Amino acid sequence: MILAFLPNLVFLMLLIAAVYVFTRNILKIKRNINLGKNIARTDKSTQRWKNMALIAFGQSKMVKRPIAGVLHVVVYIGFLFINIELLEIVIDGIFGTHRIFAPILGKAYNVLIATFEIFAFLVLVAVIIFWCRRNIIRLNRFWKNEMKGWPKLDADLILYFEIILMTLFLTMNGADLYIQNNFPNAEHYQQAGSFPISQYLALLFEGFTLETAVVVERTAWWMHIVGIFIFLNYLYYSKHLHILLAFPNTYFANLNPKGSFENNTAVTAEVKLMFDPDADPYAVEDNSAGEPDKFGASDVMDLNKVQLLNAYTCTECGRCTSECPANQTGKLLSPRKIMMDTRDRLTEVGKNIQNNKGVYVPDGKQLLNDYISTEELWACTSCNACVQACPIDIDPLSIIMSMRQYLVMEESAAPADLNNMMGNIENNGAPWPFNQQDRINWVQDL
Repeated sequence: MILAFLPNLVFLMLLIAAVYVFTRNILKIKRNINLGKNIARTDKSTQRWKNMALIAFGQSKMVKRPIAGVLHVVVYIGFLFINIELLEIVIDGIFGTHRIFAPILGKAYNVLIATFEIFAFLVLVAVIIFWCRRNIIRLNRFWKNEMKGWPKLDADLILYFEIILMTLFLTMNGADLYIQNNFPNAEHYQQAGSFPISQYLALLFEGFTLETAVVVERTAWWMHIVGIFIFLNYLYYSKHLHILLAFPNTYFANLNPKGSFENNTAVTAEVKLMFDPDADPYAVEDNSAGEPDKFGASDVMDLNKVQLLNAYTCTECGRCTSECPANQTGKLLSPRKIMMDTRDRLTEVGKNIQNNKGVYVPDGKQLLNDYISTEELWACTSCNACVQACPIDIDPLSIIMSMRQYLVMEESAAPADLNNMMGNIENNGAPWPFNQQDRINWVQDL
């Protein structure tokens, strides 16, 4: 009696373990993001929901590059549809049923299974094309310096995962169809479903006994669902967290015009005070607004929560870097690397906190210099091409500008030309090295 329920118990234990590990890892990500500073991004809720619907759900920016865009949409829709099938598998696994939705949905079940199969096949085709683009055609943006080692392997591993999962799904259905057609009295395997793709795989099982066919179907079923559990928990270690995080990331995106930079409130207040003729220079300063510990950012804890969410959401697709004029002219800057470095440093800080019982112990490192060099930061032209190109509204420029602010205001480490310009503004009221009395001398020769 106990042996009859053993597969269900094993499945339930695997399900609980997968959900537990996934939840624990998601909470780690949430903790790490919460290390960032608060930022007000709850305004314009209607526009934010629209942004999320169009960009994250509707893939509107993805399809601006039609080949990759259409392929990605196929994989994305396939992912959504096949997750409906996953619900049936989970229920069957817990209760020991087989195709539990078939008697409930009737003929609609056939349409549903046929749709799953068509999308599974299309996903297979799309993923193989993606693999060819990366490894045979070798598109330049997939072979930049930051894409060596784990990032390159990670990109390929997820494609292998998809190929294996879709193949197992179709194999499972093919064996199921073979049993339905050849052993109509087989227990559990009632006539259910329409199989436009796996009907051809069923031909491979000709001559199989019922026992052998059941072993093939059950093996594919178990490998498929265990593979999904592994895939679910692999996301934490992969760039494919964007499957989940693209939605909050697009919701909390910066809705201001691309050329608008956020001012540091403490600096703005000081400048307004300087220009106020009625201000008392000897008055006691009101610090209720809270002066920042430092200007700008030198480490991940100095960035805001949305910037850290951006780092975890980065897909490493390289569209930002391929559009970056600095990168195109051979400069060291790669906006993709900025996001990857921020995520790597944030992960390192998170491990530090975990290993030290919830307290960060200084490790002698920081994002600036240990991960991102000043040469990269000053190569940026602040043109916003990277922000515009990102298919899920990630903003590498905001991190670059925060770190530049730290260099200028905390370390006085701006490039010489910039220091000269700021000195001229301070002394002459203009970026040029001419005093105010000499400003109109240029008109004498006209």
